[in-house]
Amino acid sequence: MDLLATLDTGNNAWQLTAATLVGLMSVPGLVVLYGGVMQKRWSVNSMMMAFVAFAIVIILWSLFAFKMAFGNPIHILGAHSGFFGNMWGQPGSILSSSGLLQDAKIPEFAELEFSFPQSTLAYFQIVFAAITPILMLGSVLGRINFKAWIPFVALWTVFVYTINAFLIWGGGFFAQHGAVDFSGGYVIHLAAGVSGFVAAAVVGPRLQRDREVDAPNNLAMVAVGAGLLWLGWNGFNGGDWYEVSNIASAAVLNTNLCVSVAFLVWVAFDYLTGRKPSLIGSVNGMIVGLVAITPGAGFVNGWGAIVIGVIASTIVYFALNYLSRVAPFRNVDDTLGVVYTHGFAGLAGGLLVGIFANSSMAETVLAGTISGGGLHLLGWQALAALWVIVFSAIGTYILLKLVGLVVPLRMDEAEMEEGDLAVHGHEVYPSDVPSLGYPDGLGQPAHLAKPVSP
Repeated sequence: MDLLATLDTGNNAWQLTAATLVGLMSVPGLVVLYGGVMQKRWSVNSMMMAFVAFAIVIILWSLFAFKMAFGNPIHILGAHSGFFGNMWGQPGSILSSSGLLQDAKIPEFAELEFSFPQSTLAYFQIVFAAITPILMLGSVLGRINFKAWIPFVALWTVFVYTINAFLIWGGGFFAQHGAVDFSGGYVIHLAAGVSGFVAAAVVGPRLQRDREVDAPNNLAMVAVGAGLLWLGWNGFNGGDWYEVSNIASAAVLNTNLCVSVAFLVWVAFDYLTGRKPSLIGSVNGMIVGLVAITPGAGFVNGWGAIVIGVIASTIVYFALNYLSRVAPFRNVDDTLGVVYTHGFAGLAGGLLVGIFANSSMAETVLAGTISGGGLHLLGWQALAALWVIVFSAIGTYILLKLVGLVVPLRMDEAEMEEGDLAVHGHEVYPSDVPSLGYPDGLGQPAHLAKPVSP
């Protein structure tokens, strides 16, 4: 088909804009948030690992991984139907001229008619794939080896993310049975929360002093990063209907409505439990609202969005403040509590879609329980969640162990004591110019430095 015959410039422009907003959530959004929320000596390391993950995923996605998530299925074990026949896509590049310029398509969702090129769809999905390991990174900040993080991100993206994406978004097994995830509550947030928690357990905790004095180095950076996440989510959820439409508009409003409710509920619980409403805590409430509405942003009405915000914020508030004190959660040092703000919130949001999905919003989606759909959708939402939890946990564990055979997963003690200077050669707030280079101040290691002439 001639591309020009199907190109809608408005849809194409919005899709690229939405993708850019999602990209901004990672760089600089999460980069700045992590750089501000961590202690001073871990700020550069946190930002560097976010940047490198973003770059790795873009390259892999373009070379072959996009089609593993959104291409023709691999018929595993010769199966043409059922789970193994619709589990994973065939790898393939999209970098040829025809691959970049042809009409976008998802073969297993033939009923979807796109009005923009494959390169637009690929980039939109690239930024979703890229943000996922960066979210997971929040669980292991302050001790994971930078050299181990690089291969782990590559392997996890290929062997965990693409399978979850194909099963739910690419027309795979769960999609065929009606399970939905509007914009990534399961594929992104639940997977990142579970995988991050497992990674934190495998890599081990931070130094005791880092856990005891867990103070952010720059709250202004945290606020800027959080703000980029909030408004960037307009592209995150607003772009996943793949066209400029009433559903896209509803998804954007539902997103902002849910996050506002969740944010204020979090502040209210701080007062009710005798705490002071802190910026860090409130940002957690904000993120919970964003994550929880993501699975159903375009599938529920505004009343549903409000209720989801209340329920999810309540669940995660008490999980983060009280469930975290009991095993196994108290035994794992999840640096930024990703298992709560993304794992628990993503699970809650996905299950609540099974209750609040409204057929008047999107006729292609099964009705939820309160709309007369019974338990059918809720049941498949639960099964899809169970798969994501179990598969992501096992896959993450295996991949970390494989990487650990080649590269130590954990920094050595000396590096952990010194932080950014030991790992990257500079720090976020250098006290003087020489600290930007080497200890001798001459831009070279001390043992190679020549005496300075008087």
